[in-house]
Amino acid sequence: MFEGMMITVTQVRVSPDLGVAKAYLSFFPTDKKQRGIELAQEKKGHLRKLLADQVGKQLRKIPELSFFVDDSLDYFEEIDRLLKKG
Repeated sequence: MFEGMMITVTQVRVSPDLGVAKAYLSFFPTDKKQRGIELAQEKKGHLRKLLADQVGKQLRKIPELSFFVDDSLDYFEEIDRLLKKG
């Protein structure tokens, strides 16, 4: 489904009315993160249905999904690289 990428949902922010959920995703390998976001956007409807299957009985409204790259892993890798260099 995601071309062999490992995807981690690092954070989800839901609007107060539960209408929108912003999911921040981290990808491995990190050089494919843009493709990962594109795939998540393409499969948004399917992912929302999977969410509805899991929480549909607890929520009246299933939120619309938006996906964003969490690039904190890139930041940590850069810090690690700089520390090893010095």
